[in-house]
Amino acid sequence: MAKVQVILTEDVAGQGRKGQIVSVSDGYAHNFLIKNKKGILATEEELKKMENRKKKEAQRAEEDRLKAMEVKKALESAKVVIAVKTGENGKLFGAITNKEVSIGIKETFNLDIDRKKIECNIKAVGEHIATIRLHTEVKAEVKVVAVAK
Repeated sequence: MAKVQVILTEDVAGQGRKGQIVSVSDGYAHNFLIKNKKGILATEEELKKMENRKKKEAQRAEEDRLKAMEVKKALESAKVVIAVKTGENGKLFGAITNKEVSIGIKETFNLDIDRKKIECNIKAVGEHIATIRLHTEVKAEVKVVAVAK
């Protein structure tokens, strides 16, 4: 039984993940993987294309990380001030949510940051820290100042 090398174009149970090179029988490769567009023959040309694709993805990931670092520097350079309603003792009615922090960042820095990337727990007047996940490797800590209206 002849074995051939196939580059998987999507995850295949029992074989491997997308982009992986697997050795399978000739029949399985042609009658299932290639026919159902789950893989392509691993020719030199296809291997070079895959190599180039990986290089471009790595370069794009590095560019994204560098942009995230620039955004982090900008965010950590100033404070976000949010005016809130308070009761007696300086306690807030409710809490400052990550949505409100996102709006405050938009107003202060003119940056759109998804509220799902913001972690904060602000329930009193004063200066607090909100953590923002900008990238898998980059987190920014923004100073949020809650002031009474």
